Amino acid sequence: MEKIDLLLWDDDAVIAASNVKVAGLRSVAVSAAADLPAAPLLMGSGSLLRGFAEFWVDSVDVWPEIVAQAQGDAYLVTESIPQPVDQGVLLTHFTWFPKPERLSDEAFFHGWHAIHTPSSARLHPLRQGYVRDAVSRTLTPGSAPIRAIVSEFFTEDVYLDPARLFGSKDELMATMDELPLYADQQDISSCPLRKVPSAG
Repeated sequence: MEKIDLLLWDDDAVIAASNVKVAGLRSVAVSAAADLPAAPLLMGSGSLLRGFAEFWVDSVDVWPEIVAQAQGDAYLVTESIPQPVDQGVLLTHFTWFPKPERLSDEAFFHGWHAIHTPSSARLHPLRQGYVRDAVSRTLTPGSAPIRAIVSEFFTEDVYLDPARLFGSKDELMATMDELPLYADQQDISSCPLRKVPSAG
């Protein structure tokens, strides 16, 4: 079984993603832009993204059919869940970024997984889940060559309150210091999303 992530850039595609029908589709989860007036951490192309869809399929070969039904940027990924997602109505802080050219794959994944993942838990002590997707292939021609797709989950009141969203100032400074180990700040995009209720 394989996972395909789809970045969606218009509202019609978000609606269509929930109704995709392809052979071997095991599950689909769709999130839509939260459009919060006071959204923190809105970075890069985050203000343009309208949604995100996650497809678990028997074979990646169906990706052209998925994109034909819900147009977007498609990526084959491997999913890790360093922090299980709590049940309930949560906002997703959604982030994506490429691997800096200066870093080897080994250095990139060490910086992102071994260094940043543990520190991110200290940076966001009230976070209620963390899903980390590593891109193994860009599927749609012309799509940005991103390597990391991250979903972090918060209650809305925590997400909108910087004093609760972040840990200590020292932790914030530490995560900024380690950023060059896995990403360049100008290439990071992020925004808040909300899960779209399943049609089932």
